[in-house]
Amino acid sequence: MLNKKHLVLLASAGAITLAGVATAQADTLEDTRSRGAVQCGVSDGLPGFSAPDDSGEWQGLDVDVCRAVAAAVLGDADAVNYISLNAVERFTALQSGEVDVLSRNTTWTTVRDTTLGLNFTGVTFYDGQGFLVSSDLGVSSADELDGAAICIQSGTTTELNLADYFRANGMEFDPIVFDTSDQTVGGFQAGRCDVLTSDTSQLAALRIQLDDPDSAIILPDVISKEPLGPVVRQGDDLWFNIVKWSLFAMLNAEEYGITSENVDDMLSSENPDVARLLGQDGNYGEAMQLEADWAYNIISQVGNYGESFERNVGMGSPLEIERGVNALWTQGGVQYAPPIR
Repeated sequence: MLNKKHLVLLASAGAITLAGVATAQADTLEDTRSRGAVQCGVSDGLPGFSAPDDSGEWQGLDVDVCRAVAAAVLGDADAVNYISLNAVERFTALQSGEVDVLSRNTTWTTVRDTTLGLNFTGVTFYDGQGFLVSSDLGVSSADELDGAAICIQSGTTTELNLADYFRANGMEFDPIVFDTSDQTVGGFQAGRCDVLTSDTSQLAALRIQLDDPDSAIILPDVISKEPLGPVVRQGDDLWFNIVKWSLFAMLNAEEYGITSENVDDMLSSENPDVARLLGQDGNYGEAMQLEADWAYNIISQVGNYGESFERNVGMGSPLEIERGVNALWTQGGVQYAPPIR
């Protein structure tokens, strides 16, 4: 049974919705084409996933999902309007129609998938919650954090996971809650807390924002499952399929060895899987009201999943995150896309 504290945490994490949340009407594709751009809900600034670069251009793994959708639907990956949303705002913005797709480090959970009038379309990053601590704290494991002051962002599943973990291990903690990721890392750097907790990918992004990244370490403990992925409103299966298969196209492209550099050469491939994906054998976009070259546009303009991962969060990026479970199923990971056929 949930106690009062858990109910408060559930509400703050966006898990309890008001009655009568409206689902989408089947016109998101038409609205997007009329507008000439995809309305994409992104984070309030998380390097590697969704954040503006020095010239103000949005970059990141989550951003590339929206660019892929725009390439598939409009033939132009740059035809995206980015709306910055914090964790509390994100679901309301999608429910109200302010954005067409939410692509900002959001965990797929039962309650979010069944009570908010929303559908998750896939997993862009398999993650788990961890802990960032000051190197001077002298701890090497989460079981040494009894009594710690912990910085945490409101409106996230991390609040629930943190309470569960400390209760299960008979430990106490003092939560220091902030509204945005920037405020959270600022509180940590200012000494408001001993520990910052979030998804490990977010910890890697927040750590590089510190004045001295070497002053903090990410503990090896992972205390939850956090499958992160794009979200759309329920009630519009056509748009749901478009967003879902845009991600699947990027995953299949990596599996078949198709990149943004070689995609034109691959148009003449005799591999039937490649031919179907690139629209050279049948039109698998037709049922989604897309042109036959919808996946070609994604790959040529955005790249495959591996290219996006590497440039945004991989070992060639400032975050230096290894592929791990996010490697393809053929390479020891769990990333897997249904076939185009």
